[in-house]
Amino acid sequence: MLVTGSIEEIRSTVKLWKREKLTVGFVPTMGALHEGHLELIRKAKSEADRVVVSIFVNPKQFGPNEDYDEYPRMQKEDLRACRKLRVASVFAPSVSEMYPPTSRFSISLNQLNRHMCGASRPGFFEGVVLVVNKLFNIVQPDLAVFGQKDIQQFRILETMVQEFNHDVELKMGEIVRAADGLALSSRNAYLSNDERLKAPLLYRTLQQIETEVNDGVTELSEQIGYRKAELEANGLQIDYLDIYAYDTLEPVSKLKKGCNYILAGAVYIGSTRLIDNIIIDL
Repeated sequence: MLVTGSIEEIRSTVKLWKREKLTVGFVPTMGALHEGHLELIRKAKSEADRVVVSIFVNPKQFGPNEDYDEYPRMQKEDLRACRKLRVASVFAPSVSEMYPPTSRFSISLNQLNRHMCGASRPGFFEGVVLVVNKLFNIVQPDLAVFGQKDIQQFRILETMVQEFNHDVELKMGEIVRAADGLALSSRNAYLSNDERLKAPLLYRTLQQIETEVNDGVTELSEQIGYRKAELEANGLQIDYLDIYAYDTLEPVSKLKKGCNYILAGAVYIGSTRLIDNIIIDL
């Protein structure tokens, strides 16, 4: 397995593969790999001849009061996991390799970042789009795999690929969950034992709302308000909990047959922010 932090080296390696008519899959990560990441890698391996995994904690997507310095970095363990899965190459660049000392260009978004995580994390998705653009230009993959857990990110990147004419196919990996339903996340490591016991409540709440939708409820404001109160009564602080149109990521008040929606929530348990979602196709 090639491990490199050099843009030039990963580019030359991928070019060699492509000269050999091999397809290249790509899984961008910020490291601290868990079973959710490993499933994304397995999905990429099932659909491509060679797989590149990037490990890069991107400073551009952290706000001034967020956890960039504390974000878990476990490169030795991450490389071991990638070797076990027979990843072809890990691209682990430094910040100085990825970003020049002075930047003269920026990327702005509209509409798709107005709600959900974009509303409470200003600048976050601009940072995501910036780094993924750079990574796509560096690696030049045929396909890239991202997780459903970060559904807003997936939809924004899906739109970015269309609008910027990237020659890459995006694939969505399903959410991987612990036995009690908690979506796996690198940030789960921050939870205390008591907080970890409460963490599955978000997913259970989404499941309860999904059941009501499946039972024919089309106007959910009352049900969502009730579920929010339940979460707060259990000590969870709500960032958002709502249902959004899949295409626009705008909140909707009435569901319609033949449309696709995202039932999504974000909560704080102590200082740890957890997100989850369920895709609903009516």
